Amino acid sequence: MAQVKQVGLLAAGCQPWNKDVCAASGDRFAYCATLAIYIYQLDHRYNQFKLWGIMSEHKKTITAISWCPHNHDLFASASADNLVIIWNVAEKKVAGKLDSTKGVPAFLSWCWNAGDTIAFVSHRGPLYIWAISGPDSGVTVHKDAHSFLSDICLFRWHPKKKGKVVFGHTDGSLSIFQPGSKNQKHVLRPESLEGTDEEDPVTALEWDPLSTDYLLAANLHNGIRLVDSDSLSCITTFSFPTSAASVHCLAWVPSAPGMFITGDSQVGVLRVWNVSRTTPIDNFKLKKTGFHGLHVLSSPPKKKSFSSPSKNHHMSSTSEAVPPPSLTQNQAFSLPPGHVVCCFMDGGVGLYDMGAKKWDFLRDLGHVETIFDCKFKPDNPDLLATASFDGTIKVWDINTLTAVYTSPGNEGVIYSVSWAPGDLNCIAGATSRNGAFIWDVSRGKMITRFSEHGKNGIFCIAWSHKDSKRIATCSGDGFCIIRTIDGKVLHKYKHPAAVFGCDWSQNNKDMIATGCEDKNVRVYYLATSSDQPLKVFSGHTAKVFHVRWSPLREGILCSGSDDGTVRIWDYTQDACINVLSGHKAPVRGLLWNTEIPYLLISGSWDYTIKVWDTRDGTCLDTVYDHGADVYGLTCHPSRPFTMASCSRDSTVRLWSLTPLINPLQLNILADRSWDEIIGNTDRAIEIGAPPLLCGKVSRDIKQEVDKLSGNPRGRKLRWLSECVSPPGGSKNLWDLVAVIKGQDDSMLPQNYCKGIMHMKHLIRFRMSKAQELTIVKMSKFGGGIGAPSKEERLKEAAEIHLRLGQIQRYCELMVELGEWDKALSVAPGVSMTYWKKLMQRRADQLIQEENDDVIPYCIATGDVKKLVTFFTSRGQLQEALLVAQAACEGNMQMFQCSAPNGSAHFEGSTMEDYNEILHKVSKELAESYFQDGYAVLAACCHLAVENIELAMAYLIRGNELELAVSVGTVLGECAAQATHYALELLARKCMSITTCFPSPGYRDLAADLLMMIPNNELQLVKLCAFYPGCTAEINDLHEKLTRC
Repeated sequence: MAQVKQVGLLAAGCQPWNKDVCAASGDRFAYCATLAIYIYQLDHRYNQFKLWGIMSEHKKTITAISWCPHNHDLFASASADNLVIIWNVAEKKVAGKLDSTKGVPAFLSWCWNAGDTIAFVSHRGPLYIWAISGPDSGVTVHKDAHSFLSDICLFRWHPKKKGKVVFGHTDGSLSIFQPGSKNQKHVLRPESLEGTDEEDPVTALEWDPLSTDYLLAANLHNGIRLVDSDSLSCITTFSFPTSAASVHCLAWVPSAPGMFITGDSQVGVLRVWNVSRTTPIDNFKLKKTGFHGLHVLSSPPKKKSFSSPSKNHHMSSTSEAVPPPSLTQNQAFSLPPGHVVCCFMDGGVGLYDMGAKKWDFLRDLGHVETIFDCKFKPDNPDLLATASFDGTIKVWDINTLTAVYTSPGNEGVIYSVSWAPGDLNCIAGATSRNGAFIWDVSRGKMITRFSEHGKNGIFCIAWSHKDSKRIATCSGDGFCIIRTIDGKVLHKYKHPAAVFGCDWSQNNKDMIATGCEDKNVRVYYLATSSDQPLKVFSGHTAKVFHVRWSPLREGILCSGSDDGTVRIWDYTQDACINVLSGHKAPVRGLLWNTEIPYLLISGSWDYTIKVWDTRDGTCLDTVYDHGADVYGLTCHPSRPFTMASCSRDSTVRLWSLTPLINPLQLNILADRSWDEIIGNTDRAIEIGAPPLLCGKVSRDIKQEVDKLSGNPRGRKLRWLSECVSPPGGSKNLWDLVAVIKGQDDSMLPQNYCKGIMHMKHLIRFRMSKAQELTIVKMSKFGGGIGAPSKEERLKEAAEIHLRLGQIQRYCELMVELGEWDKALSVAPGVSMTYWKKLMQRRADQLIQEENDDVIPYCIATGDVKKLVTFFTSRGQLQEALLVAQAACEGNMQMFQCSAPNGSAHFEGSTMEDYNEILHKVSKELAESYFQDGYAVLAACCHLAVENIELAMAYLIRGNELELAVSVGTVLGECAAQATHYALELLARKCMSITTCFPSPGYRDLAADLLMMIPNNELQLVKLCAFYPGCTAEINDLHEKLTRC
């Protein structure tokens, strides 16, 4: 059973090099990183796009993807390793492969006229046709599409006219082939290029879906043209607002005939066009960086239907007007409803709703290439820095799994990063061609550069955390250089070959180790003036890449090599004390655990991460999740059993090592003595000894617990639980437990308001946020664009009715004209009941349009249920929760009406109804977290409304048994039943580990857990019955339990 659990994924961005790297079909869309394809699918229950799968089979850069037009579950991909793959999306597996494509398939497309045929082409051609199945299966060459005079930029099959295909070339021309017609090669060049040798590559091509001959073509410098492929003429040339604008991508909008969109390549401006106009209808600036790809979803995501009350459409002087069906704001302004997959030059990917003018989904600032290194920030471990082949450093918030900072870029390859010690908000980076630098993260500027290595690549940079003034770099020039942060060189250690890795000793500020291409590990002592190493360790049979000192065992270091092994060296004995063999390719990443002294993690080019017990060389677990070479590994500073890894697959993944120390967790829950939880290094490294905490984090916890008076068990459980648990809600959970137990609000952490808050705090914190925003920037209000046209005859009739005092008829005519504000302003003149009814009708219409303007109408009428349903139907569960809590606190006024006898009465929901709505929304939000694999956050949702029973149930369902016992113990009697059940499950867990359970340690641990349960006779009998030991051991166990 796997011991290492993935708990987070920082997905890659979309590559900006190849053309057809995004695609969509139905409620799915996909984009390509360098080596993997990311597929997102609409979760219809929550109306959110969620990562469905990562397809990773290509070994070299993916060049193109294409979705099958006839089968929603199939798409194809091509790559630079001469490979075409067909994927089954539903089953997340390869459905077919074509090796050796006779050249790199730079462009690829399903053939529209045949469901099982794929076409692909290299930059020079010819066009190959791969029939996947049937009697004619195999690869053939298109009989006409070859021998081009200019390189191919892209090609497109006609979606309706069988066999018709167009190619765009780097010289700006098009080539058109159609069965039964004359082939047209290199035609329709822009007029300005005729008779010249200048090149103006075709950047985008799309057939008009309503025509057999019309085609949109974009050139890099000559803009966009609508051309007729039959008469070979240009019908329209479109003009941009600025001459600096250029287009890399365009797409037709299926829901709006004659409309298409373009994305500017320099700045992220999305433009909406109609073929009847030469200038854009509208422009949206979505990002600062330019577009790389666009794809309009052919069938936009369907939102949950919202049932509104039926209306009688008969007419009388007071009947309800039927609002004109075609007078929505978007239609009046000619904006097409549609969802656009947008890919940007910086790797960003999003799904934009043109009608609502908002993002349905946005993943910003992802890396688009190999990530070579990753490091947690020492004083704020919620931040993780990554260094990439794409020339940028990105800083990620591991709680939201989003990038919050990115370096300026243009650094070539960045191989290594190192955070400054303490609270200095700076990162040192090592590059392939621009030396080393220090980047001030908050200011976004490079503040220092080091150029002592010249143009040689720097493979590793290490900022000393014992002496914050010193930085080490090692390079291909064979030098390891130690300098101060102001650039003064202190030492230059010459090696016989390239130096790939270096690491400062964590126990001696003047000691540094290096790994060299000559297969040796060297140790230098900076306190001397000698440039010779103190020690040279030999044994590897290939170059040494990384070295790491043990943080817990003085004089112990490890090295990873291209020979596929990891060696453990003892500096004090001048010896190699262990060789860890098991990787099948060069070792790159190395990481010592900061609490368990014998635990070592390695990452390799064989795509795996291995966890080692260095006492006897045992591999405890192997992780296969990465889709390419694993480079960097780093440990969370305050959660030592959480680590991050980075890879050539462009992802960063977060892992929990907690299952590896399960006996230790159970010792904590069973309230064993400190000696069985925390120990010294000598005890912990004895072969066969159970895991013991030996690091700074656990020592600090013990020190704080020892200061407490009274019964410190609750604090001890919380602190140790946070130590061993991964990020992702455990701290949030414990904050809510503290609130429920009556902790003073002033003791809550500063970032409490960023998580799931207890309901008694939700409104107060959000009001505070609103006041803060009001101070910073006044809100802007304005009317909509393109109001409906007015029918003069009806308007005149309405004015007459108003002067006659027929206010209700006036209101109905205003509604029919779409002038709701005028109708609502005088509706109280009829009655408050009528005004409320009119407000509800307006709300129903806005809901059908999915318009956020519905919110004030529902709030004004106290229609909490409708507003909550509106938010829930759109997947906006956090907003629904806020409204429900506001109602529970009395902030939503129940509507007062006058009865016929003159007395007042209240309409609408009662406080009990509001509470029921609150709990229902909370349950829905919890279930959404749980379905996404976040059981702890699901439990937080229930604790926020003090539904302790469900909170405990979600922890147990999510197999967070240790956390459930810890939380339940602190909560006390209200969680007792669930706590006892979790204890029983944990005891069974001990008994089910057949390799461990016969040992007295596991036997006694299971017994201790069961002894914490009242009325435990049956469970104890089962323990004795299932114990697989000899008769004497069973009698011993029975005696122990009898004494208890």
